[in-house]
Amino acid sequence: MTFSIVGRCQSTGQLGVAISSSSIAVAARCPWVLGGAGAVASQNITLPALGSSVLELLGRDGLSAAQALEQALAGDAWREYRQVTVIDGQGRTALFTGKEALGVYHAVEGMHCVAAGNLLASTGVIDAMVRAFETAHGDLGDRLMVAMHAAVAAGGEAGPVHSAGLKIAADVSWPIADLRVDWAEDDPIGQLDALWRAYKPQMNDYLVRALNPTVAPSYGVPGDE
Repeated sequence: MTFSIVGRCQSTGQLGVAISSSSIAVAARCPWVLGGAGAVASQNITLPALGSSVLELLGRDGLSAAQALEQALAGDAWREYRQVTVIDGQGRTALFTGKEALGVYHAVEGMHCVAAGNLLASTGVIDAMVRAFETAHGDLGDRLMVAMHAAVAAGGEAGPVHSAGLKIAADVSWPIADLRVDWAEDDPIGQLDALWRAYKPQMNDYLVRALNPTVAPSYGVPGDE
């Protein structure tokens, strides 16, 4: 039903999640990020509250990825239906897949990343994602998208995917990128990649506008000078 990767950029400290699913609007429920604290993908039979709980434990209590995930799952009576991956602000990772996960499932920790999925074409899909992220170059968003394309090339889900999302956090309290394809009959990951390529050159401009409007670049609309 879903495959995803959470990752951290060692040079910038940015944290992010890329995800795709056969279900509608996967990015509305499953990816969670908080600058400096961590990134979480909460999937399978999704409990969105796990994402926010893990981030709170990482940010407020300063727990490691493994500690935060263990504590959050302890409060979920239905945890055996969940699949959750976490990376914290220091690049430490954690993962959990319950015994009631759907279909073929797999999860792999890599260097500053964790990938996981369920209802997969094969376990090799997740292995391919980690290899792709570890060897890719560019911004965090670029590397996360390379991993998503690698998943598709390796077979992806057992059936077609219809939604996808990319969420990235930096050192501010809001995501600096939050891009979604909520439903597509074909190639939502390709559509998400196109959104990312359009947004990437403007991402820092929107950050500057928020932090100091007096030095913000032109909005590029009629009447703006």
